[in-house]
Amino acid sequence: MTLQIHQFACLDDNYGYLVHDPASGETACIDTPDAEAYLRETAAKGWTITQIWNTHWHPDHAGGNEAIKAATGCTITAPVGEKDKIAGIDRTVGQGDTVSLGSFEAQVIDVGGHTMGHIAYHIPKASVAFVGDSVFALGCGRMFEGTAPQFWASLSRVKALPPETMLYCAHEYTASNARFAMHADPDNAALAAYVAEITEKRAKNLPTVPSKLALELETNPFLRADAPTMQARWGGNAPHETFAAIRAAKDTF
Repeated sequence: MTLQIHQFACLDDNYGYLVHDPASGETACIDTPDAEAYLRETAAKGWTITQIWNTHWHPDHAGGNEAIKAATGCTITAPVGEKDKIAGIDRTVGQGDTVSLGSFEAQVIDVGGHTMGHIAYHIPKASVAFVGDSVFALGCGRMFEGTAPQFWASLSRVKALPPETMLYCAHEYTASNARFAMHADPDNAALAAYVAEITEKRAKNLPTVPSKLALELETNPFLRADAPTMQARWGGNAPHETFAAIRAAKDTF
């Protein structure tokens, strides 16, 4: 049976994700930005929350843990590197670990940089990855806690996933990211075409998430910090230095 993913808007610009395995009846929340919204959406689908998979500790990702657990008795899986900052944890995981939803196995990827212990969940059988705030459509998270070498290593792990992987990020930031991407990489024809598509979607108030990794590899300036054209434009003797320059420019764009 096919894994079912229910995506919905919550808070100001977050996306909530409910991942449902019809065979087992299990349902996982990917992060918990808004407990009330998650419980409401689950009830509307006729599903029962059995698990929470947290990507990182920020309140718009783990703030609803306790309320959802109190309402459902679900189990909470969270990054080992942030165990002291997240409520209600039953299991901690890190790079190389796996978690399961029915017959669907998710591989845990270290994507630290936005926060030190940030993780992503890649489900190869469904060709999807839930990447939290590590990577956005045409963007990446602010480097609040990590270092440029660490964050570039994290993005390199995302870059190595199968190109058909659909990336489910946590925010609708794509229009803003697109404006910076055009500034960062103005001669990229694939990017220009992607931005036109994004502009059309947002004009209709349609989501731009998820995005396909293959397209992000062609167009996302942060994932292209190892490209000669980006290194020539932004400087740096190594990809992590180019990445750092691009990230700093975005912070003040």
